[in-house]
Amino acid sequence: MAWHQVSITAEKNNAPIIGDFLSDSGAVSVTFVDAKDEPIYEPKLGETKIWTQTIVIGLFELDCEPKVIKHSLYQQFSKANILHWHEEILADQIWERTWMKHYKPMKFADKLWVCPTGQAQQELGTVCLTLDPGLAFGTGTHATTALCLEWLASHDLHDKTIIDYGCGSGILAIAAILLGAKMAYAVDIDPQALIATQANAEKNAVTDKIQCMLAADFQAVPVDIVLANILAKPLIELQPQITALVKPQGSLVLSGILTEQAQEVSNTYAPEFTMQAPTIQTDWCRLEGHKLITQTPM
Repeated sequence: MAWHQVSITAEKNNAPIIGDFLSDSGAVSVTFVDAKDEPIYEPKLGETKIWTQTIVIGLFELDCEPKVIKHSLYQQFSKANILHWHEEILADQIWERTWMKHYKPMKFADKLWVCPTGQAQQELGTVCLTLDPGLAFGTGTHATTALCLEWLASHDLHDKTIIDYGCGSGILAIAAILLGAKMAYAVDIDPQALIATQANAEKNAVTDKIQCMLAADFQAVPVDIVLANILAKPLIELQPQITALVKPQGSLVLSGILTEQAQEVSNTYAPEFTMQAPTIQTDWCRLEGHKLITQTPM
């Protein structure tokens, strides 16, 4: 079916109230979008941050009356609080396929392809991971994930056991198996991420080599490689848990880190790892470390 879409640009203090107004007016969904290309990084747990200028988008069924909604809006809010109003009719379409038009095969380190369904790449000397946008974060398009995929595709994973800590879609665990790893543990705090990971593992025929587990239930012996693509603050807070998962002389790969946060994260892990200089892509970076061998007291 077709839809009426109403877009209202507002200052951040008014955006949540306008969102509530659209919901009360019958919107089937309300979305907040950045109006001025202003990045927001790492909100506190339970905190929802909104951009200084925000576009509040309401999606309505076709039999709504946008003129009535607009009139009520301007009665409730002064014109000074509404920077812009726009309405349009969205034609009926299959939204998943619309998104797929913008999601194309990607190649990492000349060894790993990540491709949407139906666009698999058959190239000698490479492996292909099939992945579609879905329930959980992680398709390879974001720099944080791409940095981890580049690392995996650049290293010999044969007979290695890995942990994908904060697995999202499971893309890193699945890529590791396709690239030769022996076993992968996919760990996350979100049950939906584990559902997505299991589905993607089945799509890539690697379910026998991937174990999906909630972080609260995860108790594993140390492994050869731990990848944690989350954010700087949880990486710092979880340092004891993550460190304990890496074997002596094992590899640690950290991502989801802004370049200005790299030194703090690196310093946090440095007592037990030899940390390398960050690898940077746009505003984000990847940190790599090798765990030191603990000396046994005489």
